[in-house]
Amino acid sequence: MADVDLEKFFDRVNHDLLMGRLAKRIVDRRVLGLIRRYLEAGIMVNGVVMERYEGTPQGGPLSPLLANVLLDEVDKELERRGLACARYADDLNVYCRSERAARDAMATLQRLYGQLRLRVNEAKSAAARAWERKFLGFSFWVAPGRVIRRRVAPAALKEMKDRVRQITCRSGGRSLTAVAAELREYLAGWKAYFRLAETPRVFRDLDEWIRHRLRAVQLKQWKRGRTTYRELRKRGLTATGAATVAANARRWWHNASMLVHIALPTHALDALGVPRLGA
Repeated sequence: MADVDLEKFFDRVNHDLLMGRLAKRIVDRRVLGLIRRYLEAGIMVNGVVMERYEGTPQGGPLSPLLANVLLDEVDKELERRGLACARYADDLNVYCRSERAARDAMATLQRLYGQLRLRVNEAKSAAARAWERKFLGFSFWVAPGRVIRRRVAPAALKEMKDRVRQITCRSGGRSLTAVAAELREYLAGWKAYFRLAETPRVFRDLDEWIRHRLRAVQLKQWKRGRTTYRELRKRGLTATGAATVAANARRWWHNASMLVHIALPTHALDALGVPRLGA
């Protein structure tokens, strides 16, 4: 496949080229005038208004639509050549049967984008196997039987785990309820976005890891061995088990993988509202 990323796309859109393509679709000159003023509206930098001669406002509601208009001819050329592709704004994946075909597609795209006065970001673009690249946080993996399935890309997975580590940091001084509330808000959106991933085992492993971190947060909040012993006994752990954990009260991560899962079972953590990714 050819994985193509455009260099500073939204900053380098040529206004005249874009307006020329819009004029082929829009008859009302008042609308065209509004769009031109939208494109040329100045930006404020350190309190000073600076004029804009190229590019579209990043984050603006109209910018993705204008990007589709500008790049529509490229999409149609790929379709005419019978190439399977997926594009979102300036990120494009073209799926080919061989490395040579992917390199040919890359060369074609560089030529087509050059005609639009756009440049391919060489550092972020490559001809590679589909499961070696990512697209919008997704990638692929080869399941038994050589079936290609979707997965969360490793980079996106690392970013998610870094965020969970930040939320469940044991030095934050927050209650387990507060930590769970923030985690619930983040994971609900993450789960909804990656619901198309076909990796149930990965999600189950993530669920176990997240519950492990929550147990470690609770142990840290109990602090002293005496408090840990009392709270574990209240939650049904045997005297021997509670004493074993309490004797090493400051080894929060280690203890969270021992008998604590009996006193703080998964259903008790579910009651805090933290969603299960594997459910």
